[in-house]
Amino acid sequence: MREGHSYPRELVAFIYARWRDEPFVDRVCGGGEQGSLQLPERAVLEQVISTCYQASLLREEERPVMFRLIIRDSYLFPAQEGPPTGMHRLIFSRTRPFNEYELHRLAPAADFYRTLIGIFIDPALGAQIWGLLHSGTRWMHAVYGGRKTSPPMPPSLVVYVTGPGQISVCIGDEIIASLNGGQINCPTLDVFNSGWMRKSLAPLNDETFALHRTARQRSERPWADLDPELGSKIGQQAIRRIISVIRNSNHGGLLVYLPAEMAEEIMEQNPYLTLKYQFLEFDSRQRFLSLTLRIMNTLAEINGAAVAEGRTVGWSEYVNSKNENIALLDEAIFDVAHFIAALSAVDGAVVITKRQELLGFGGVISGDLDSVGMVAHALDTEGEQCESVLSEGVGTRHRAAYRLCQRLHQAIAIVISQDESVQIVRWHNGSVTYWDQVPTGVPGF
Repeated sequence: MREGHSYPRELVAFIYARWRDEPFVDRVCGGGEQGSLQLPERAVLEQVISTCYQASLLREEERPVMFRLIIRDSYLFPAQEGPPTGMHRLIFSRTRPFNEYELHRLAPAADFYRTLIGIFIDPALGAQIWGLLHSGTRWMHAVYGGRKTSPPMPPSLVVYVTGPGQISVCIGDEIIASLNGGQINCPTLDVFNSGWMRKSLAPLNDETFALHRTARQRSERPWADLDPELGSKIGQQAIRRIISVIRNSNHGGLLVYLPAEMAEEIMEQNPYLTLKYQFLEFDSRQRFLSLTLRIMNTLAEINGAAVAEGRTVGWSEYVNSKNENIALLDEAIFDVAHFIAALSAVDGAVVITKRQELLGFGGVISGDLDSVGMVAHALDTEGEQCESVLSEGVGTRHRAAYRLCQRLHQAIAIVISQDESVQIVRWHNGSVTYWDQVPTGVPGF
């Protein structure tokens, strides 16, 4: 390892420390099968991370070097498989040396979003490059939002290099740690899996399910029973998509979710915010709800055979459906998410109710609301563990979100910064609380 760059060594030390956490190892290795995955020797792993770090500092025609890398022998990937449901291995006729210059040369061919560079550990020579592994792009849907499933990443070490000094290390699909700006971060758990988030989306879920039951009763053919949480899960995916589009735009944004019963009040003069661009037509404002209902009805109808089998149809059937109508509805939701994300390019907040009714954009949160001196930083998904921090040092969007959530305890604000970090803010356990949803340097995470 070259002098002056201790960050890779610190990152490796952090990884080894996490490997001593038995619950973490049990989870990422699939029920305690630690023997199925052994970390490389410490010196070898330091060589790999250090080489990736050096490669990240190089430039490719003034563009940052970006690539994904997997440490796994080529023969462990079936030769016949490929995207979108598998991995397509391509083995070089002879191995290539593993160094920053070879990674620099390969990075343009190994498109970050579609391909990984495959390496193995030679007992005598150390890390060597065996070829390329084409994964396709479905791996991004888990975080960007979407119904398409991707082949699970095998239980191997995967390294993401996303810019100068920006490295994330995973075991399969699970991020262990990331290095960004000299700081080592351990990723938070996904806030969208929290109980309070599901409860917040309950109004949409309850309403769509009630409408679905009415449609079901009018049907002349048997419809499958649906998972009661399906509407909520579709809502989560829509919010993920909106966030990911705003993050990738690099302009930041603020989303404000309010109780549905406040819709009329917010459209008029109120002490909370001024909505510059308001949408008038009630039916068109709730397109997301109507699309969710159509998905539920279509899914129940095309899976009518499940009635005889006694099965409940839900998210799995939705993401794996090959039905053309389902595909069109999913595309429609994707387009709505992109539309909402584009509205955030205008200064101010995009305001939506918790039943996903789009009220307008360009919302200016009142400066007369009391300022917030201290906020709670949640350290777990449910906010049971928090640390108090000063609110100073954050941007205008963050301070506005803090003021609003202090006054409106039922509001949820999502603040996306220009640096792509995301905070989810709400009133929780007697104080304004925020969650860091994306602490790593991996794009879209």
